[in-house]
Amino acid sequence: MQIEQIYTGCLAQGAYYITSNGEAAIIDPLREIQPYLDRLERDNVKLKYIFETHFHADFVSGHLDLSKKTGAKIVYGPNANPDFEFISAHDNQEFILGNIKIKALHTPGHTMESSCFLLIDREGKDQAIFSGDTLFIGDVGRPDLAQKSAAMTQDELAGMLFHSLRTKIMTLADDVTVYPAHGAGSACGKNMSKETVSTIGEQKQLNYALRANMTEAEFITEVTDGLLPPPSYFGMNVAMNKSGIPSFENVLHNGMKTLSVTEFEAIAEETGALILDTRNSGDFAKGHIPQSISIGIAGDFAPWVGALIANVKQPIIIVSDIDKEEETITRLSRVGFDNVLGHLQGGFETWKNAGKEIDTVNRITATEFENKVKIGESKVIDIRKETEYSAEHIEEAFCKPLAAINDWIKDINPQEHFFMHCAGGYRSMIAASILQARGYRNFTEIEGGYNAIAKTNLPKTDFVCQSKF
Repeated sequence: MQIEQIYTGCLAQGAYYITSNGEAAIIDPLREIQPYLDRLERDNVKLKYIFETHFHADFVSGHLDLSKKTGAKIVYGPNANPDFEFISAHDNQEFILGNIKIKALHTPGHTMESSCFLLIDREGKDQAIFSGDTLFIGDVGRPDLAQKSAAMTQDELAGMLFHSLRTKIMTLADDVTVYPAHGAGSACGKNMSKETVSTIGEQKQLNYALRANMTEAEFITEVTDGLLPPPSYFGMNVAMNKSGIPSFENVLHNGMKTLSVTEFEAIAEETGALILDTRNSGDFAKGHIPQSISIGIAGDFAPWVGALIANVKQPIIIVSDIDKEEETITRLSRVGFDNVLGHLQGGFETWKNAGKEIDTVNRITATEFENKVKIGESKVIDIRKETEYSAEHIEEAFCKPLAAINDWIKDINPQEHFFMHCAGGYRSMIAASILQARGYRNFTEIEGGYNAIAKTNLPKTDFVCQSKF
């Protein structure tokens, strides 16, 4: 028997590859399936089952392509009703895989169809549970995402989750390994650990939501407290996972179309395509195509695309570093952005060498910022998350998280200059590109963000976040 966790850092997502006696199963696969096919061939095993813990909101699964390529059956728990052929497992149904069994445990609460899959070894011992978004390391799934489809309140769903955990999960032996679908950085929970594997016993001790003698009312209060609004693309990803979607091969083929400068301009004008620049923030600041949006591939690329572009049907044309085009298209497809119309051949240098108009971002170093800013007089916007801001920030800085830029951008006075920073420069360059694309130019972005600012002598404080400009 072999269990392999295939962890994707950009999405903080864990897929699982299991083999036993010539047969294999994959749990919660990503959109691109070639890595799984390569593993199957390497191990000379046949894929028998594709287990889905629920309809994912934060990424598009590769279950359909994988099933078509291998003939493997797609398995969901009770209450799932997708638009394709699948096995609807009943609670406690067992599936034979080589010398082992995989039992479906229906654990509604995060969503109504949410299920965990318990691996039972050849001796009949419970070995591991693949807990999906029901149980994370240090946290549990948020109960607010399925309210509309379930026609229930988040408190009612949280109550269901409370009972699912206590009747299906906490009754397992302490030495059972826990393999969750996500880790720290995912928007599917609020307090996830950076660890990606644990045990039932450890979680009983360390996970606030599995606290002994915890009442249902206490659980509901603690699990629902502090939930941020889910990214707007979540619902679209759920719909894609329930229905038929284009094959990844087709999406990649379309996105890999090379565009000359003339073709690139024409498509941008005729289709309203968003120009997405995936180079690093420093290169973008020095020069980029006017109106383009910077979201660097070397960061939390896919989640920020989903959060800020939002509409998965938005036409996109890409400007990337040479040889990064395929990675960009792949990572876009993972969160459902399939409408990539092509990429600029030769990247930004082609545009520049053609003598086309370019734009820049007013970026300065932390040392220059220290010399120019006047605390109490200059306006400073900190676009990190509120938790980062609360831990430490520049005195008198305003807390305006990037995720909420579409809300606070309208409050900016275009006549009043401001300084802007994040933690390291990645998020502030995203914000800078959005601001400039919408006509706001009276600002200065700080290279290196708060990580660099913290090394200066500027006064810092941990006052409560200011909510007004």
